Amino acid sequence: MTTLYDQLGGAAALDAAVDIFYRKMLSDERVSRFFEGVDMERQAGKQKAFLTMVLGGPHSYTGKDMRTGHAHLLEKGLNDQHVDIVIEHLGGTLKELGVADDKIAEVAALANSVRDHVLGRA
Repeated sequence: MTTLYDQLGGAAALDAAVDIFYRKMLSDERVSRFFEGVDMERQAGKQKAFLTMVLGGPHSYTGKDMRTGHAHLLEKGLNDQHVDIVIEHLGGTLKELGVADDKIAEVAALANSVRDHVLGRA
């Protein structure tokens, strides 16, 4: 059985997806402020490692857990609406890359499954 990581196209597809995703996030005034002062090259690397892990790929993610990693963003007002925007841009990115709707729904469900951790409710 192949992983969702493999079904999406592996490392090359994930690299492309993360790059497009962050372009969308940084150009969206609803969420771009959360990235002010952030080293985006480092951020993209962490995101690629994290997504590789959650999608079932070969991973070496050693970053913070979702709750700890997003605590500073809660102080800036991160809420459910912002998580919805993240999922919206993630889905739009995958659509742009030609990913099938059922796979996009699986990725969205994975992203949604950590919502309470990201928002400090779990």
